[in-house]
Amino acid sequence: ANQYIESGTEFALVIDGGSLHHAFIGEARPFFSELIGKCQSVICCRMTPIQKAEIVHIVKVLKGSVLAVGDGANDVAMIRIANVGVGITGVEGLQAASASDYSIAQFQYLTRLILIHGTWNYERTVKVILYSFYKNICLYIIEL
Repeated sequence: ANQYIESGTEFALVIDGGSLHHAFIGEARPFFSELIGKCQSVICCRMTPIQKAEIVHIVKVLKGSVLAVGDGANDVAMIRIANVGVGITGVEGLQAASASDYSIAQFQYLTRLILIHGTWNYERTVKVILYSFYKNICLYIIEL
């Protein structure tokens, strides 16, 4: 891992619950937290809800913003801790979709949600901010 961190290569971390349990024991925790902070993305599988929430919390502290995607009741804690939560409706029920900021029907729609709807949301937010500046300037000029 050190060779990837030092070379500046972008990489992702895929980890399961058993490996995470060993990484959090004893002296390995600070090194593992540093590794998570250097990753472009962290993919978790076969974890308990508490482990998922803890990973999201660590990434949120180190990176500042987190997008969490889940499809079942075991993902609700992770989705709530993340800055942006996406719930996938499906076989495992609607618990994740109910707890999330955004809900999609299938995982394949995540790209469209992030790239298209994210861009539209950004543009709408910019327009509201500019309108707010315009309104405040007009009110200031009227008071003169």
